[in-house]
Amino acid sequence: MDKLEAMRVFTEVVNHQGFAAAGRHLGLSRSVVNKLVLQLEAQLGVQLLQRTTRRVSPTDVGRAYHERCLALLAEVEAADLAVAQVQSEPKGRLRLNAPMSFGTLHLAPAVAAFLAQYPNLTLELTLSDRFVDLIEEGFDLTLRISSPPHDSALVTQPLVPIHRIFCASPHYLEAQGTPLHPQDLRQHQGLHYGHFTTPQLWTFGDRHPSALKVPCRYAANNGELLREAALAGLGIAFLPTFLLGDALRTGALVELLADHRPPPLTASLCYPPNRQLSRKIQCLIAFLQDWFTTPPWAGTEEKKSQTLPFDRPQQPRCGKMQQ
Repeated sequence: MDKLEAMRVFTEVVNHQGFAAAGRHLGLSRSVVNKLVLQLEAQLGVQLLQRTTRRVSPTDVGRAYHERCLALLAEVEAADLAVAQVQSEPKGRLRLNAPMSFGTLHLAPAVAAFLAQYPNLTLELTLSDRFVDLIEEGFDLTLRISSPPHDSALVTQPLVPIHRIFCASPHYLEAQGTPLHPQDLRQHQGLHYGHFTTPQLWTFGDRHPSALKVPCRYAANNGELLREAALAGLGIAFLPTFLLGDALRTGALVELLADHRPPPLTASLCYPPNRQLSRKIQCLIAFLQDWFTTPPWAGTEEKKSQTLPFDRPQQPRCGKMQQ
C-alpha cells in the first residue's frame, strides 16, 4: 500500500462524505477507494470512518487524523512545487531599480551576464537616485545603498559593503595643502552630493561617527560628476570607492584621512515582506550575491592615505574659507 496515496484518498472521502463521490473526484472506482481506506485503518489499528447506508463520517480519531493528513499533504505539495521550480528554467520579465552611478558602472555588466545565463528572461533596469515605491511603480526588486537600520517595510538581501573615502587630486593638494585631521576640512573646498540649499555635512570616524560642515564650492546630484570635479582639482570629494577604482590605482586621486573613514554603507536588494518570490526573482538575487562576492572595485577600499612631498598640514595657500 502506498500510504501517502491512502492518506490522500482518506482525506477526500472525509471531504466528500462518501466513497463514490471521493472516487469520482480522484478518478478511482468506489471499490478501490474503500479498499485503500480499509488498508489504512488496518495498518493504524483504528477505525477512521463511521459507515452507514446513507453517509460516511469520521470518528473522533479519524477527525484528528484527517487534520494531520491535510497539513502533511500540503507540505508534500509545497515540497514538490519547490523542486519543480528549481528544475524549471526561469522565464518572464523582471523589473529592477538601482542608483544611477552604481547601476551604470557595476550593475549593468552583472545584468548582461545574468541575461546571458538565462536566455528565457527579459529584464528592465531603471536607474534613479530616488527611493522608489516598489509596489506602486511595479518593480520586482530595488537596489538601495544605505546604512542600518534599513527600511523596516522591506526585506533586505545584502550584496556588498560600500566604503566611502575623502579624496582629492595631487594637483589640488599641492595648491591647497593636505588635511591631516577632519577639522582641517573646514579650510578646504568641498565637492558635495546634493544642492547648495541642503546641509553640507560629512560623516567621519568609525567607532564614534561625527558630522562636520564643510564649505561647498561645487554641488551635483551625481557621483560621477563629483569624481570628475575632484580629478579636475576643484576640491575634496567624499565618495564611495566603487566610483574611484582607476583614479585611486593610477594616483589621479589620493585618499585623505584614511583613519577617519565613516562606517561603511551596504548595497542591498529589497522587496516587500509579503511578496512570494518567484523562481526568476530568486535566480536574480542569487546571481547578484555571487557576482558581488568579489566586487569589481576590490582593493580600492583598502586604506591608503599617502604622505605626499607637498603635504602642508597647517594653513592652505588659498587662505581659510568661511563656513
